[in-house]
Amino acid sequence: MTDDYFMQQALAEAEKALAAAEIPIGAVVVFNNQIIGRGFNQTERLRDVTAHAEMLALTAAANHLGNKYLADCTLYVTIEPCVMCAGASYWAQLKAVVFGADEPKVGYRRHGQLLHPRTQLRGGVRAEECAALMRQFFSAKRR
Repeated sequence: MTDDYFMQQALAEAEKALAAAEIPIGAVVVFNNQIIGRGFNQTERLRDVTAHAEMLALTAAANHLGNKYLADCTLYVTIEPCVMCAGASYWAQLKAVVFGADEPKVGYRRHGQLLHPRTQLRGGVRAEECAALMRQFFSAKRR
């Protein structure tokens, strides 16, 4: 399986968020080439500011493994994580974070290196598709 494949799975989660009128961000957590956690933004539905796609996917993965540490796992997320989600990734000690599109306004990289020192970072995977969902959502909001 490739980054492209798993990002497509994260995009499918983002589509669920879009259909639910949530900011269209999706995430999956992968362990040994198997998806063990999925999530899409549900902050409105759950009335919970922490219900970001990454947080929900990390929780599902931790429950699946029965361990809060996800050192052999990779998080795929359609948009660069925010500070909160980067912090959760730090504490989970992920092997890698792979994101689609940059988030220049609220992405964690504006605030320095917040990932665990061992966590690898890759960005730009299916970036245009990931960004297009965000543009579609916010364009509809402005109408």
